[in-house]
Amino acid sequence: MSQKHPIISITGSSGAGTSTVRDTFAQIFFREKVKAAFIEGDAFHRFDRTEMERRLIEAQEDPLSHFSHFGEEANEFELLEEVFRTYGETGTGRTRTYVHNDEQAEQWDCLSGTFTDWRSFEEDTDLLFYEGLHGAVANDKVNIAQHADLKVGVVPVMNLEWIQKLHRDKAKRGYSTEAVTDTILRRMHDYVHYICPQFTITDINFQRVPIVDTSNPFIARWIPTADESMVVIRFANPRGIDFPYLLSMIHDSFMSRPNSIVIPGGKMALALQLILTPMIWRLASESRRLRGWGRDHKT
Repeated sequence: MSQKHPIISITGSSGAGTSTVRDTFAQIFFREKVKAAFIEGDAFHRFDRTEMERRLIEAQEDPLSHFSHFGEEANEFELLEEVFRTYGETGTGRTRTYVHNDEQAEQWDCLSGTFTDWRSFEEDTDLLFYEGLHGAVANDKVNIAQHADLKVGVVPVMNLEWIQKLHRDKAKRGYSTEAVTDTILRRMHDYVHYICPQFTITDINFQRVPIVDTSNPFIARWIPTADESMVVIRFANPRGIDFPYLLSMIHDSFMSRPNSIVIPGGKMALALQLILTPMIWRLASESRRLRGWGRDHKT
């Protein structure tokens, strides 16, 4: 961790809602005039789309294989940790972009399913912002989590996550329910060993919980809406969190444990703003002070 060059890491699996959190951070950065360097987790996949598909086919022939996007075989964990370490020490680093679709392919002048060239971060940024699958991975080989100053987990309960994946892959990719189910099963080993452990060491978790029946996600006809959900917000260290203020500002919220507040799903954007704005402001202000800026954060 580095007060001079802080790092914010947003971790959650695909479809968990990390994009919504990322957009909220972008709004806060704009309003508070915070200059951030950005990393997308997909940039640190090890293989492009063609090679990944080839390796997945090979893995399917081995009943003992757990190869998936969630695990270390398919990702550059060491490289991601090195970028975090370098930024924390020097405020510099590099990233690239994984090109997901034709629109991005036109934007980056690259083929869909490939990576752009590596590029350096802009100079003199206030902080580094990561959003992806592995922003808090820590095991016997790497410890990405130790370099992040603020770690935020975004995770729905399991059945809701599966419903979201089933609907997305069937609607956008044309997959059958059986094909998506096979993918879920193949990824389960890596999900348990690489994704879930991260939420134990995050500073804040936002977990969306449906309040409608999701008993069998494989036959669900629609995704529960925000208004059909509650969000459990857990703070690893509740010291300094003004829970009475949050309860007064977010109607119909309540405390479920001394370190957890439960809010209506439709109030998540408000909660993100209330909770994260002062944290981001403190990180950016301290970064500027240590870098010798001599100016207020709003100038």
